[in-house]
Amino acid sequence: MSHPAQYDGLLTGIAKMLDTARHVSARAVNALMSAAYWDIGRRLVEFEQKGRERAAYGEELLQRLSADLTSRFGRGFSRHNLARFRDFYAAFPPKKIRATLSLKSNGPDATGIRATPLLKSADSNMLQPPSGISQTPFHELSLDDIAACFPLPWSHYVLLVRGSRSPEAMEFYQAEALRGGWSVRTLDRQMATLLYERTAASRDKAKMLMKHTAAKPGEQLSAVEAVRDPFILEFLNLKDDYSESDLEEALIQHLQKFLLELGGDFAFVDRQRRLRIDSQWYRVDLLFFHRVLRCLVVIDLKLGKFTHADAGQMHLYLNYARENWARPGENPPIGLILCSAAENDVARYALEGLPNQIVAADYRLKLPDEKTLLAELRQTRRAWENRRTSRLDKKTP
Repeated sequence: MSHPAQYDGLLTGIAKMLDTARHVSARAVNALMSAAYWDIGRRLVEFEQKGRERAAYGEELLQRLSADLTSRFGRGFSRHNLARFRDFYAAFPPKKIRATLSLKSNGPDATGIRATPLLKSADSNMLQPPSGISQTPFHELSLDDIAACFPLPWSHYVLLVRGSRSPEAMEFYQAEALRGGWSVRTLDRQMATLLYERTAASRDKAKMLMKHTAAKPGEQLSAVEAVRDPFILEFLNLKDDYSESDLEEALIQHLQKFLLELGGDFAFVDRQRRLRIDSQWYRVDLLFFHRVLRCLVVIDLKLGKFTHADAGQMHLYLNYARENWARPGENPPIGLILCSAAENDVARYALEGLPNQIVAADYRLKLPDEKTLLAELRQTRRAWENRRTSRLDKKTP
């Protein structure tokens, strides 16, 4: 190219614009998502307070509403999530929302919170509440109006509501996360190390804040993280299969086909089934139902050596599956861990949660032999590697 410097400028400008567009898009979706979830919490609380016994009726309401919303809108409306929306509303009551909506100033406001780099390029009208809004009944406000109160990503609010030790601590972490453009991992670390308490006890609070609240390189929320946040994908009902590698995809596809070809015992349920425990996201590769054993089979594939952490994580999955995915009358779910390393392949069933060892032994008779599973994985890996080598050879001049 005759003008490499001009091209570099063109590329840099386009990349910067796209990065900004992704940030602004994610900011807009997150704000509207938080507003929608807050309003769901408000409606739940107001509905529950209409003279009914809250403890029993609240649980019944969440179960019924969860089923109906899930049938209409898909993922994201479990009983646990609806309870989380209610807690979110309680943490940001109408009085606090009205105080936020009453602020008129641009730039740094009365709370000391100013826009992060993530928000500087956003539409200023989105961050500025319309005049006269503080007295408007909440049922007459639009989601855009309420969204002005929630400048952080929804994942941050989940962590703030769940992990803050006091309302003062939550306000502090919210302000610093916004000021520093923290990712949710950075916010989690700061809360876990008690930054608020350490700052309150410090003699030089300004120096403490300057030293510890600025995000380190790589700790700020990136555009890719913002756009691909599982909460956003769930809210928009989008499929989040962006993280699968070619090898993982090939192995999972073959394993799914292999199990279904064994006969009528395995019934396919789902793949890449996501689950959320507290603020952490997990994903199981395959979920089957065994018709003879009458139980769910959770399958997790690891590209690497087997570790004790893999076993611990599988038991976490099984506990979650037993409480949230299994239906009445089914046997406890079982897990299958497949570690497809280049030199150390492992296939291991997790059967410890079954009632007794006799039942576990009976299960083993009806499940595919672990050596057979490993042979299928190795064959698929070799075939994939051969195809990959062949493609590379064709590209080589």
